[in-house]
Amino acid sequence: MNEKKSFLKGALTGALTMLCIGLLAGCGYRLSGLGESSQKNVISKEAQEKLSEIQELIEENYLHEDEVDQEALTEGLYKGYVEALGDPYSVYYDAEETKTLLERTSGEFGGAGALMSQNRETGIITVAEVYEDSPAEKAGMKTNDILYAVEGEEVTGQDLSEVVSLIRGEIGTEVTVTVLRGKAAEEIELTIVRGKVETPTVRYEMKEDGIGYLRISEFDSVTYSQFMEAKQALEEQGMCGLIVDLRGNPGGNLSTVTQILNEILPKGLIVYTQDRNGKKEEIWSEGKTPLTIPLAVLVNGNSASASEIFSGAVQDYGIGTIIGTTTYGKGVVQQLFPLSDDTIAKLTISEYFTPKGRNIDGIGIEPDIEIEYEPDETNPEADNQLEKAMETVRAGLDGTVGN
Repeated sequence: MNEKKSFLKGALTGALTMLCIGLLAGCGYRLSGLGESSQKNVISKEAQEKLSEIQELIEENYLHEDEVDQEALTEGLYKGYVEALGDPYSVYYDAEETKTLLERTSGEFGGAGALMSQNRETGIITVAEVYEDSPAEKAGMKTNDILYAVEGEEVTGQDLSEVVSLIRGEIGTEVTVTVLRGKAAEEIELTIVRGKVETPTVRYEMKEDGIGYLRISEFDSVTYSQFMEAKQALEEQGMCGLIVDLRGNPGGNLSTVTQILNEILPKGLIVYTQDRNGKKEEIWSEGKTPLTIPLAVLVNGNSASASEIFSGAVQDYGIGTIIGTTTYGKGVVQQLFPLSDDTIAKLTISEYFTPKGRNIDGIGIEPDIEIEYEPDETNPEADNQLEKAMETVRAGLDGTVGN
């Protein structure tokens, strides 16, 4: 019981590193071939000799020699080598994890159909969202459940991509997960029948007073088309003001978020990146369809990466009001490097800057209107941050200034 209390306490403290259930959702994924390294023979002769020495010790002395998985040992070397960089965003993916990663970034995959977050300090995994009509929803999984175990194995502290590989499998097969629910941390076992999932990254509805509401849960390859469909549908319903909800959005593809920003920004710089050599790459808006209606963007401490590119650009251009709490603060870009054996190394390669030259890594985007989310136990549907956004957009429609 004490262990469970400590576990639950850890779940409720610390900043969350938001990740999709299929990957670490960083900003600026690109696929690239490997060039020639400027540092040859990084693994010294002494290191190779020491590794051989350790291998001999295992072969000659290890008690469970028959259970040794040589492939797992080798993969462990690669993972450890990249992990030793000390960069939480640089990761080595084995063949199975690479398959999962590429499926996930496409926005179509087989699995449970839930968005997960992982506490950077405690390693605890929390269900941030359960997709509608997904295998996870059908099994009874709920938002804010803590994912405690998969097939009886505790997953706290494990790399999220590894946990995903445990949950994934062939469509139609079953996987058993254990979640902790509510303040009492009630332990619940769920059996999920794996299915094909297309990530519903955009949800929308028309609110009162002609205010459109558009929530983006992540920026995947499918998100741009989903955004455009939602925007068009709202416009056809007479939208005269817009709220974009990026709360809990962990980020995603750099190309996707800039495509979307190109649809709402005036002509000008969207974002630029700078690598270790000072080389800059700029992405510009064509300014063909700038947004001319009042806009509010909702953010919180779990809005990261591509979400911060979106909110930073909106804020720098002054075309909308950022509302909520300070964002996560991930201002670096990763690149995917395919290796020769169908695996991938993901490395941090550059920093990104908002149109006005702000780098928000470790800082985040401060909202124009700061307001903490206050849950209402008497009305679970109540959302004080959304109400503030509605109030702000209404003020814009009236030509007044909201506070």
